[in-house]
Amino acid sequence: MNPAELFRQESNTVQLAPGDFLFREGEQGDKMYVLLEGEIDIFLGESVFETAASGALLGEMALIDDTPRTANAVAKSPWRLAEIDRRRFHFLVQQTPHFATHVMKTLADRLRHMNAVAAVR
Repeated sequence: MNPAELFRQESNTVQLAPGDFLFREGEQGDKMYVLLEGEIDIFLGESVFETAASGALLGEMALIDDTPRTANAVAKSPWRLAEIDRRRFHFLVQQTPHFATHVMKTLADRLRHMNAVAAVR
């Protein structure tokens, strides 16, 4: 499943330029995002943890557990994102099981990647 397909016709999108921050570590998050176009680097400290491309989910952890952002997200190229607030997130999880499964897969993939990075250090 590519979440970008669910939001391809989205009219209320966020568009920013390279170098712009989508969010910063420590900020309280009340939205998650689906990357529709472009690339975004996810930084943990000074290191790039992931480069997200079209279809990527960003910021989902803040909606799930209501904790501050754990990373910085910085545009690598011009990008366009769909915003998903808490109310819409819950609706999507209830009405679109594939979306809910994709969110869980995203979290599992990131956890596995973090475990691999930690094992190397």
